[in-house]
Amino acid sequence: MDDIMMMDAVERYVNGTMTAGERAVFEDMRRQNTELDQLVVEHQMFLHQLDDYGKMRQAKHWLHGLHQSLLDSGDITESEAATKGVVRQLWVKHRRTIAVAASIAGITAITISGALQVLSPKAVDTNYLQTLSRKVNELDAKSKATDKKVANIIANTTKSPEGSRPLSAGSGFLVDGDGYLITNSHVVAGATTLVVVNKGVEYLAKTVYTDTQNDLAILLINDKDWKKIPTLPYGLRKTAVDLGEEVFTLGYPRNEVVYNRGYMSASSGFNDDTLSIQIAISANPGNSGGPLLDKNGDVIGVLSTRDRQANEVVFGTKSINISRAVQELKKDTAHKSLAIGSINKVKYVDRVQQIKRIQDCVFMVKGY
Repeated sequence: MDDIMMMDAVERYVNGTMTAGERAVFEDMRRQNTELDQLVVEHQMFLHQLDDYGKMRQAKHWLHGLHQSLLDSGDITESEAATKGVVRQLWVKHRRTIAVAASIAGITAITISGALQVLSPKAVDTNYLQTLSRKVNELDAKSKATDKKVANIIANTTKSPEGSRPLSAGSGFLVDGDGYLITNSHVVAGATTLVVVNKGVEYLAKTVYTDTQNDLAILLINDKDWKKIPTLPYGLRKTAVDLGEEVFTLGYPRNEVVYNRGYMSASSGFNDDTLSIQIAISANPGNSGGPLLDKNGDVIGVLSTRDRQANEVVFGTKSINISRAVQELKKDTAHKSLAIGSINKVKYVDRVQQIKRIQDCVFMVKGY
């Protein structure tokens, strides 16, 4: 299938114009071709975010209209002092709407950039492994004066460095309710500022430990807005995982948490690495650093890379490496209180309830 035919098929699939037979054949192709599956997901996301972008524009026009009506009524003037007062009043009264607009603006920029990459010719990569972090490109755009005023209000809702763009994005998850997270070392490599996000709420974090050999990093949320979680819903599994065991993962290949399910396909990783495991599961850039969990909801490893030349062949670092990393960090007296959760609170609930409880502990990790 050439690129034009593939894009036409994806378009008809997403719009629901395929016949039942065509849809069945296409879905079978998705299961066998991870690139096609990723293209469908990104196209769905692109269309969704275009719709959200329209909503953002409506919100900005509403703000502009409100500002103009206040001018017409004489409640405000165009003086600098009055303008600052209006901005402050608008923020207090409408901060929820503005926060939504902020999220949409950021998501739209990332989505359009990603779509351009998907539709552009791709160079052949000879590497066997692909890390599962996302590279984020800056989208240049010109704004009108009114857009800039709204952007200034929106800027107050994010903790990202002003004027900076993210170098990469991945996933991470809590190992201690005080704010300690596990992710991949390649997700945070080269970053001077880290922002972790859960359900749209951003927190500043810092790297307190790295293990490049096992591709692990421990982060600590360093933010006054962070509220400690008394007990995590999961623990680290200490026993070996058997071939064929069901596993699942939560992560951020998109700007919202995504669930995927698979199974343990090999007890060692790439090139027979005994400190890693091989999982048959669908994973995309952005999943890197996310937890691999067994059917009971216990952590068995950390998602890290996938095989470029095979469908749904993903590798993860074993949970024993998490334990070792934590023990090394605790040698520093500043982190001696760090304690990995040991009580599983989701073992006897169904998968939907497991996801609802665990997703509160899984974060998007953005490095600047």
